[in-house]
Amino acid sequence: MSESITRSVRVRVAPRYVPQRSNPAKNLWFFAYTVDITNLGEVPVTLMTRRWVITDALGNEEVVEGPGVVGEQPKLGPGATFRYTSACPLPTSLGTMSGSYHMVTEDGVSFDAAIGAFTLVDPDSLN
Repeated sequence: MSESITRSVRVRVAPRYVPQRSNPAKNLWFFAYTVDITNLGEVPVTLMTRRWVITDALGNEEVVEGPGVVGEQPKLGPGATFRYTSACPLPTSLGTMSGSYHMVTEDGVSFDAAIGAFTLVDPDSLN
């Protein structure tokens, strides 16, 4: 679990291993993560783009960027939360993700809301 707050936008991420979609014999571990984005401020804010940095246990890094999340560019009024679930395959049983959401407030202020680093791990691989 990770939690970050940037300019009154709180981002919480809860990752989980998905064994039924994984195949360790073929170097495939599948992870899902649920994200809650909450506007703790007084001004509406819109999520415009995302940037993820995904790192496997071998140090290989992949950057994923694009518009919105899960096909949406959610607008969050004061106190509102947007929740979504997405997924990430890895070639190792351990990895990390972190990143940012580019946000724009209703009054035109742009900023990047941090997504704090969190660990992706197959609990069966821990000894």
